[in-house]
Amino acid sequence: MSDATTTHPDVTGLSQRPKRADARRNYDRLLAAAGDVFAEHGAAASLEDIARRAGVGIGTLYRHFPTRQALLEAVYVDEVEEMSRKANDLGDLEPWDALVTWLRQFVRYAATKRALADEMMNTIDAEAPVFVSCRTAITAAGDMLLARAQEAGVVRPDTSFLDVGRMVAGIASIRTTDAGQIERILDVALDGLRYTPPA
Repeated sequence: MSDATTTHPDVTGLSQRPKRADARRNYDRLLAAAGDVFAEHGAAASLEDIARRAGVGIGTLYRHFPTRQALLEAVYVDEVEEMSRKANDLGDLEPWDALVTWLRQFVRYAATKRALADEMMNTIDAEAPVFVSCRTAITAAGDMLLARAQEAGVVRPDTSFLDVGRMVAGIASIRTTDAGQIERILDVALDGLRYTPPA
């Protein structure tokens, strides 16, 4: 989750941060706290806990996010915009390193995203504008990094981000008490993504 001083790109077209500096600070604190609390306790976590962690009153939370659904959607969009920003920030790395760095972050993002999406889908469906815009933004970020690595000849050319994204999201969904197992499985999967010249 990004901090309150970050300038956020509106890659989804859905960001609606307040214009006043003090209101924007509270809004960003609430988003950051909600992202942390949802990651720790699930999307049904207490809104009072989120307000407390953000250092604001529950009334301030409700002024910015009148419903739990509004807060869930804002956190979901914020996570997507952060992933898009990170993809753009990796341009100085070698193509393989940039892709792998982003996919490792994608594992953590996918786990949080699934919990939020499951809760959001109690009231909206998978083709709601927030989901469509966010899928488009994440796919654009992943496509950019994957295409760059393929053009550099370091990733096999017979794959797409649809394949890679689903593979990594599947790995993120594995339930395990071994904290290092996800990393090891991801390492194996990424090894299979590398381009190997014909013998």
